[in-house]
Formats: sequence, C-alpha cells, structure tokens
Amino acid sequence: MMNPFDRYKYFLTNRFRKVTVSKDMETFLLISLGAILGANLRYWLGGWVAGRLGTSFPYGNLIINLTGSFILGFFMTLAVERLLLDPRWRILFAVGFLGSYTTFSSYTFESLSLILDNQWLLGLLNLFGSAFLGGLAVFLGIILARAI
Repeated sequence: MMNPFDRYKYFLTNRFRKVTVSKDMETFLLISLGAILGANLRYWLGGWVAGRLGTSFPYGNLIINLTGSFILGFFMTLAVERLLLDPRWRILFAVGFLGSYTTFSSYTFESLSLILDNQWLLGLLNLFGSAFLGGLAVFLGIILARAI
C-alpha cells in the first residue's frame, strides 16, 4: 500500500505524464501546504482568543507560542524516536504547519535540544540571546522607522 506522499507523486506523474515532481518541488509544496494551514489556524485562534479574553494582553500569541512549542516537542519525539515517520511528514508538519503557526516553537525546541545534549551554554545563549536580542532588534526597528 502506498503512503500518501507516494500516491500524490504517482497521481502527478501519471495524470500529466510529462510532469515529474523533483525533490525540491515536493519539499516546496509540502512546506507551502503546511504553512497555509498553520497561518490560517494562527489567524483564527488569535482572533478567537482576543474575542474571549480581550486585547489588553497578547493572550492569543502566548497561547499560540505555548501550544506550538508543546506540539513540536510532542510531534518530533514521536516522529523521530517512536514512530520513525517518513521525513516528509516533518517537512509538512514541523517546518510548514508549525513554522507558520509559530516560529517560537522552533526556537524553543532547538534551544532545549542543545541543553538536553549537554550543550548548556549554547542552549541558554540561544534561548535568552534570541529573546533579548530579538527584543533589541524590534526596538531598533521601531527607532529606525520613526526616524524616517
């Protein structure tokens, strides 16, 4: 029995006979599909949370960042350590879907992975450096935009 990705490639190559899906194009399409879904869920969930909890605090972003981080940790552990999923699922879900749902999940997962690999200094540098330097970058962007 073919997995969904092989069926998709088979459909494209047999339906249009002259069409072949290169590895790069397949990766591009998987990321794009996941990103469409992730971005729309982020938009919908952010609005839903704001409608229920208000906008005095960015509850939507907090919930999105926390759920995205949890889901990425859960999914990657299952995909790599337990289920040994086809790498295309990681491209579709981790890179595409969660990448557009929240990039925060990638940042926290990578930081924690370094820490769990006993690379404490690099993990903490990424974790706190990204937060601090990201905040500084936003501040500098604001200053530059206001100066123009």
